[in-house]
Amino acid sequence: MTMRELHRRDYHPEARGILDDVRVLDLSRLFAGNVLTQMLGDFGAEVIKVEPPEGDTLRAWKTVGVETHWKIYARNKKSLCLSLRDPRAIAVIRALVPSCQMLVESFRPGVLETMGLSPATLHALNPSLTIIRISGWGQDGPYAQRPGFGTVIEGFSGFAAMNGFADREPVLPPMYLADGVAGLTGASAAMIALRQVEVNGGQGQVIDLPLLDPLFAILSPQAANYRLTGKVKPRTGSRSTNSAPRNAYRCSDGLYVGLSGSIQRMAERLFRAIGRPNLVEDPRFRTNADRLRNVEALDAIIGAFIAERTQAENVAFFEAAEVTIGPINDAAQLVDDPHVIARELIADYPDPDMGTIPMHHVVPRMLGTPGSIRTPAPRLGEHNRALMAEVGITDDAFEELVRDGIVCGEREGS
Repeated sequence: MTMRELHRRDYHPEARGILDDVRVLDLSRLFAGNVLTQMLGDFGAEVIKVEPPEGDTLRAWKTVGVETHWKIYARNKKSLCLSLRDPRAIAVIRALVPSCQMLVESFRPGVLETMGLSPATLHALNPSLTIIRISGWGQDGPYAQRPGFGTVIEGFSGFAAMNGFADREPVLPPMYLADGVAGLTGASAAMIALRQVEVNGGQGQVIDLPLLDPLFAILSPQAANYRLTGKVKPRTGSRSTNSAPRNAYRCSDGLYVGLSGSIQRMAERLFRAIGRPNLVEDPRFRTNADRLRNVEALDAIIGAFIAERTQAENVAFFEAAEVTIGPINDAAQLVDDPHVIARELIADYPDPDMGTIPMHHVVPRMLGTPGSIRTPAPRLGEHNRALMAEVGITDDAFEELVRDGIVCGEREGS
């Protein structure tokens, strides 16, 4: 079976989730906010995605002409298309706030205030509202007004400096690392704030969510190590500075495997598996500290063994020996992997423009209160008329807003 033959079993347009009574007003742009609200939407939250007339920037991120990013990260959302430069659009936002439990924004610090939507104003409209403010650097500090795209944060945080090989330039991640980590962190923070309101009867609060802080948090041992030792972690490629062996090794077919012997028993098991039991007592490799000091020689021995076999042969051999190893996959290998298929990590879902589109499974998997994919990504302005009617805007007033460019009309196929 290949991925092209799969179809999600749990596509339920009428499903209800544990967050079914949570309404989220999403004013954010690009990736972090969309990841955050996609996770909330997957578990039942009603996410109202507010877009400018040209659409969220994520719609423009196309691969071979397809809005894959938008299609995936805007699932389970509604689209409200508004030009927030106009006071009439701000009035719509203000009218929606009392019905919401959360508001997410990613403007530069201070912009929300200039729009007349400061946290104090929003809490006057809805005291229990949780406000998540995404930015590059945070709402205060000397860099607060700097542009804060993920690339800059990934460099500033120390990640790029420790990523790559010692004899080459620092390597920025080829994906949206800072945004993704912030989005996941933000979803967790939003639920903590919601519990404060619901369980403790608390006041709604502001969550200051820069891209920098969550990424720095998962890298913080590097700063601690420097403070304690005065040494900066070097770039070591795929090697670890904490344990050995650990590396990416080239196979005879040109593919790679990732191998880790990060505990003593695993390293000893590896030595015996490759027919070198003498290495267990070799003073160069006896302990983890010894192996780290002699990692070049260690990798040469392991690499030579692996280079004689294909990727599949290496994986089978070392798995039989109970040594931790796995293939280093590209997307083509990954989507047809039997484990990926069995776990339904990615599968086809209905889409009004494409028929179906492959998307990742709902994460995390909750056995008692599972999430679901209920609706495809909305077309631009798809829910304008219904949401406008909810806040008392008549059809005539709606058409006037459309004529003035404050609201985009429903656009088929957009």
